[in-house]
Amino acid sequence: MQNKHTGWQRMLLIIIPYFMIVGIFQYIGAIIAGFNIDEFNYDKTSFQKVIVSLFSCMGTLLVIALFMQYLDKEKFIKLGFQIKNKLKDIKLGLLVGFAIMSFGFLILMFSGQITFIRVNFDLKEILLSILLFTFVAITEETLLRGYILRNLMTSFNKYLALLVSSVVFSLMHAFNPNIDLFALVNIFLAGILLGLSYIHTKNLWFPISLHLSWNLFQSWYGFKVSGLTMYSLVEFTLNDKNRINGGDFGFEGSVLAVVFQFIAILGIEIYFRKRNVPTTVAIV
Repeated sequence: MQNKHTGWQRMLLIIIPYFMIVGIFQYIGAIIAGFNIDEFNYDKTSFQKVIVSLFSCMGTLLVIALFMQYLDKEKFIKLGFQIKNKLKDIKLGLLVGFAIMSFGFLILMFSGQITFIRVNFDLKEILLSILLFTFVAITEETLLRGYILRNLMTSFNKYLALLVSSVVFSLMHAFNPNIDLFALVNIFLAGILLGLSYIHTKNLWFPISLHLSWNLFQSWYGFKVSGLTMYSLVEFTLNDKNRINGGDFGFEGSVLAVVFQFIAILGIEIYFRKRNVPTTVAIV
């Protein structure tokens, strides 16, 4: 019989090896990308960000693969990478992120919160942003939902495990530019949104696609992504920095994000709970 403490203990055990190994990978990626190591806070190009995100993803997958093999003693795919019959989940995740950002942008524009300036079409930047946010989504979902939430579910009730993993997810963004308590709460809700399907399916493809779509369209519509400035397909100005539009932190610091996330959380919970109910077969 499995010890109920094993799950949260594994979560704690992975912290130091994770930051050490991923930190080394990020450093190697920074050197390859041509970062100015002496002045690390200078503006990086999109290509440099992609390279570092790629190495961060590689380091994350390596650490978790080692933990899965030697500590969890399970195959890596058990994290939730089974792809069979998951195309529908991928499409749904992409659609939810697109819908939230689209409605958010339109509401802010037609309510006078933002003023549209122009469309800045750059095919190279578009492709790089897709790669960047794909690596980010895979990295964070594999760690937060695939490993941490999965292990916490062996120690706690699945909803409590979801809450704890969402707190961890929020705290991981605690040093982002222009972060405040309201934005941290919003990111906590994003953790709930991203992890909710996992507690019902133990599959990562929906949260990965939703995470990708959320960040990608947030960036393309001109919002900062968790306080970070990225390539914007649409450029606009904030007519006033407030809680409605999120101010300097971006859409994730807005009241609108709270509203849309609550709606999406409710919809996802109903959808995946209903889908997870076993079908009864009548015996004649």
